[in-house]
Amino acid sequence: MTSKDELALIEAEVISCRACPRLVEWRERVARAKRAAFADDVYWGRPVPGFGDPRARVFIVGLAPAAHGGNRTGRIFTGDRSGDWLFASLHRCGFANQPTSVRRDDGLRLSNAYVGAAVRCAPPDNKPTPVERDRCSMYLERELGALRRVRCIVALGSYAWDSALRAHVANGGTRLRPKPRFGHGAEADLGDYVLLGSFHPSQQNTFTGKLTEEMLDSVFRRAAEIAR
Repeated sequence: MTSKDELALIEAEVISCRACPRLVEWRERVARAKRAAFADDVYWGRPVPGFGDPRARVFIVGLAPAAHGGNRTGRIFTGDRSGDWLFASLHRCGFANQPTSVRRDDGLRLSNAYVGAAVRCAPPDNKPTPVERDRCSMYLERELGALRRVRCIVALGSYAWDSALRAHVANGGTRLRPKPRFGHGAEADLGDYVLLGSFHPSQQNTFTGKLTEEMLDSVFRRAAEIAR
């Protein structure tokens, strides 16, 4: 089976998943209630699969879909402020054909990059429980296995960093001791690929200046170097 076929199979399974009752109830309630600014939108209201280039050498991992972002549009990081920062940076660094993404069919294409998440449903307060995280972990693990050309994993935030390390071990990789510590620009050599850390492009980080455009771009420029 090709990477493209494997990823399509994973996508279908993600979209139909109802394994976590709390997350199912929350994502569907948000999709019914909506936000006033999106009152005319038809919300996705389901788990959000990864997307991108099946031949990607850079795998970008976030935490979970935003309630009125990916949970609305059906594509991770699409339609929210975090995505505005992420896709603008990917465009500047040569991984995306356009700097914005507002819906699933807006023409965005990724080159040499694939985007996924540790958890595929929007969680209340953006905080999945450990049980929910563990139930969902197989999707990240399987995507990592299907993306056979990956040489760099970019973890957006410490949650994604820890999830990527667990996926690495689940796929037969060595558990590193001591565990590599997350930080912006931190690197951990995992053998077949390098884990690269970045602060998450959330408003909490971008509004306060903890993460700047240049800081985010520097991570993706480094990812491109590793992926060569």
